[in-house]
Amino acid sequence: MFSQALLTRADSITRHLETVFLFTKNDIRTTLIPVTIFALSAAPKHDPTRAWHAALWIWFHLLQFNIANQIQDPEEDRKNKPSRPIPAGRISVDSAADMRWVMVPVCLMLSLWYGTQALLASTVFAALTIWYNELHGDKMGLSKNVLTAILYGCLEVGGTVAASPRNSHIDKVGMLAAALSSTVFATTLHAQDFKDEEGDRLTGRRTLPTIFPKAARFSMMFGIPLWSLGLSRIWKIDALSTTAFVVYGAFVGTRFVMYNTVGADKQSCKFYSLWYSLGHLLPGYWRFFYGA
Repeated sequence: MFSQALLTRADSITRHLETVFLFTKNDIRTTLIPVTIFALSAAPKHDPTRAWHAALWIWFHLLQFNIANQIQDPEEDRKNKPSRPIPAGRISVDSAADMRWVMVPVCLMLSLWYGTQALLASTVFAALTIWYNELHGDKMGLSKNVLTAILYGCLEVGGTVAASPRNSHIDKVGMLAAALSSTVFATTLHAQDFKDEEGDRLTGRRTLPTIFPKAARFSMMFGIPLWSLGLSRIWKIDALSTTAFVVYGAFVGTRFVMYNTVGADKQSCKFYSLWYSLGHLLPGYWRFFYGA
């Protein structure tokens, strides 16, 4: 009887852990991995053993945001993303809402361990999460881009601090890297909206692809290779690597104009995520070859 109860308890814990993971599953490739790469690349002192610190800090804050986002319109998720925990029936909206607010002090306490910069990043992240979700800052394309970029920047700053020795501070190079990354994201993140354009039109959500469908696609074709060149020049990348990065950026940007089916947009978004992740390596290149 005891072993049966133990197995039942273990199954219950496993199910709860799986439910928590599912809140962030879709953002592992688009957010967790790229930001962790950025944190290790931008950290003033390179220490690969700190990777799990960065990933943990980023994931906890990503969980806070995703729960807040997914309790806003569960009916839409039932139609478009039924595998998420709430529409899948793994957790109720009320329980998820309780968990959402518990995550705020949890993230703040975790950040306190890493120092004042991480705590500040966590505080700003929590405030902007409320603005984006509870105050519906995501309803307009421009404000959505700006808010998302700043939220992303908070993840990068906090992750970079966590990737450094305890109570370290980000230097000017790290802050420049975070500022550039956030700006690039603000001007290109609608790459992730093309695949959801039809659903966004049906629900009335205003994104750049729904407001300016053609202009948004052409902005990818020109913006991504231009950013590739600009970032390569800023971080003093060698000519061969610069050429490869610009050519790949041109390939990614051109895809959004040439192929506009839902399936093609999903594939283009994957190529975009890889391009953005490659851009996160550039500060590390500069530190290796030009840093003190």
